[in-house]
Amino acid sequence: MKSPRTVLIVDDEEKIVEVMQTYLEKDGYQVLGAYDGTTALRLWKENDVSLILLDLMLPDIMGEQICQMIRLNSRVPIIMLTARTEETDLIKGLQMGADDYIYKPFSPRAVVAKVGAVLRRTESDELISMPVSYKQGKLVIDFDNMSVTVRGEKAGLTPTEFKILMTMAKAPNRTFTREQLITYALDDDFDGYDRSIDTYIKGIRAKIEEDRKDPSYILTVHGLGYKFAGEKE
Repeated sequence: MKSPRTVLIVDDEEKIVEVMQTYLEKDGYQVLGAYDGTTALRLWKENDVSLILLDLMLPDIMGEQICQMIRLNSRVPIIMLTARTEETDLIKGLQMGADDYIYKPFSPRAVVAKVGAVLRRTESDELISMPVSYKQGKLVIDFDNMSVTVRGEKAGLTPTEFKILMTMAKAPNRTFTREQLITYALDDDFDGYDRSIDTYIKGIRAKIEEDRKDPSYILTVHGLGYKFAGEKE
């Protein structure tokens, strides 16, 4: 039997932690709670955490800093909990490695649904092995063999272009900042500026889109980055 997934809730408001723990445990999750950043980092290191719900405003370490510290060693999904609604705060959090945002005040049921959606997305990313087709086979991505065909013809993507496309295609409709694409897709292979990602995206679009000026697969999310909008068949 598969063991329950563990969610770490980090918030200095004890009531929020208690309420969310109740709802998540009812949905079958194991839950750890922390009211400050120091405890959160210790619990994350000591346990097999599947996802982190992380408040931005903590008494000792800011949530963005915790996210940044965790991202140095792990890609565990992180959902930020925040009362801030400024776009600059959202961009900053995404740049530091957050996977998603939930704005306060929130419905506990909505948070549970978001946790399930993010976990399904990240877990399905790891299971993709067979070639995946989009738009009745017009685009086929073979993740194992690192190949892409468009209307039956090899697309001719470079290794770097393929890594970027693969990263986005494995998490459809998730917005990636340029910094995240460098971190997740290129790692130590990349030696350039974040705006170089725009050039790679342009190259990918030229090879897979029917109309690169009106793309249907790789969409621009203005002010944030890019996302892959193809639906698997």
